[in-house]
Amino acid sequence: MQVFAELYEFNEQLILTLKFSRASIEKIAAPFKFVPDILKGESPLSGNDAEFLKDYTDNLGKTDALSQVDYLSERKTLLKKYKEESFTDYKKYNSLYVKIFFLIGVLIAVLLA
Repeated sequence: MQVFAELYEFNEQLILTLKFSRASIEKIAAPFKFVPDILKGESPLSGNDAEFLKDYTDNLGKTDALSQVDYLSERKTLLKKYKEESFTDYKKYNSLYVKIFFLIGVLIAVLLA
């Protein structure tokens, strides 16, 4: 969840930077936790998510600023979808783990009583 949330925010910052100023991608990525590693080619995810990250980073900096803004705006919708899906999964599994540990605690309390 956090990877796609950071990547979405990075994408937003990159669009704004390309429209209004010029700064290096590394400088924009510096405040984020996962984005600098993703830009280096190290993926914290696996499977289709890792493939998406690779495709995203492969196209950064390959064309002029206007084409980059168009590309990043197109990717913005996909990133938003991935971000929302991962947040939904996070909430679902997080509540599941809380319920499981609560039931284990109740079971232990019943067995000890």
